[in-house]
Amino acid sequence: MSALPKQRVVITGLGVVSPIGCDLEKVWENLSAQKSGIRPITSLPMQSFPFQSGGECTEFTGDIQDYGIIDKQLQRLIKKSMKVMCREIEMGVAAAQKALAHSGLSANTRNPDRCGVLFGCDYILTRPEEFSDGGRACRDEAGALRPDRWPTLGLPKVNPLWLLKYLPNMPNSHVAIFNDLRGPNNAITVREASMNLAVSEAATIIERGQADAMLVGATGSRIHPLRTAHVALIEDVAHERSEPSEMCRPFNTDRSGMVLGEGAGALMLESRDHALARGATIWGELVGHGATMVGPSPERDSLRLAVAGALRAALRTGQARLGDRWHVHAHGLSAAAPDASEALAIADAIEPFRDTVAVTAAKSYFGNLGAGAAAVELICSLLALKHRHLFPILNLTEPCPEATWEAAQAGQDPGSGFLHVSYTLQGQASSVAICA
Repeated sequence: MSALPKQRVVITGLGVVSPIGCDLEKVWENLSAQKSGIRPITSLPMQSFPFQSGGECTEFTGDIQDYGIIDKQLQRLIKKSMKVMCREIEMGVAAAQKALAHSGLSANTRNPDRCGVLFGCDYILTRPEEFSDGGRACRDEAGALRPDRWPTLGLPKVNPLWLLKYLPNMPNSHVAIFNDLRGPNNAITVREASMNLAVSEAATIIERGQADAMLVGATGSRIHPLRTAHVALIEDVAHERSEPSEMCRPFNTDRSGMVLGEGAGALMLESRDHALARGATIWGELVGHGATMVGPSPERDSLRLAVAGALRAALRTGQARLGDRWHVHAHGLSAAAPDASEALAIADAIEPFRDTVAVTAAKSYFGNLGAGAAAVELICSLLALKHRHLFPILNLTEPCPEATWEAAQAGQDPGSGFLHVSYTLQGQASSVAICA
């Protein structure tokens, strides 16, 4: 029996919740104006941290109006479910609803059995206040905490549905239920590498004919009472500056660490035939993807190998469509050792195209959004393709010695498409190739 022809996969909808805007127009306005979304953090007490600023989504309040254009019935359904959605899940659901609406793939035009959802997500930490009433109930007359009282006095004070607010598979579950999307459904929890992995899996589902459309997104946060403290203790974080917008400095010699942020993004992927049949606007086509895992080793630069391997894998299938002129959207963490490794990896992977390929990094505008970062970054590059000019890496005034490639200049032609790469500090890297 002959195999079915492989379906081409295109992007037809975008949705975003980010520190530089929660709609496409605002995001592009800030990118074009080289305006950072890094500012003093207001949602947490920051007095004990060595930094006070980050990439907060100040425009996202969690109000139903933040979910984009949706009908009254869906508004009621989402509002009813908000009691079991933490902020990260709310941002993810909002970005997905915006992407679905932006795609124009309405309930009247889609086959629910042929439309699925895939989401990347961090492991979501519970907020301490979920247990505060239970903790207070366990204090004795002198105010001392009595852990032995927890089973009888503390636990009954905990909301029995609290866990549903923090499960990493809930963004895709909520979105599928809200919109009656009955096709393939999954969650990927590989930190910053999650979005590209989700896009890759969704694309292969469409390519082999198991779905017509897949709503793909990712959400994450590093601004959280426990996670912020955790990251500050074990990872390199940027020093506070008098001008917060100067804190995130990917590939610059004086970079001091990542800037913490929060956000989410989503894309509607469809088979090209399905999109053309309904007259959809096509924002780009997925032409390659790759993923690698290189374990830590004192004898080798594992991160360099992982990033270069992921980029090369995406190029193997994508280069024929990309041609010789495109751009690389780097991870750009703004930490000393990871940036050096990534800069070398990019140089390794694009050596044949060194004279025609430029590199940008949108994290310089909003910091590390965890799993949500790659989703927002993909949207930033898709907007650059639409408007036909690139945005530069903010605060890149003195590139590190490892950055031997050309950094993007404001207004530069973005080329025929882009490679995007994301990685985790544990050695996992993922990439996608998208052409206009």
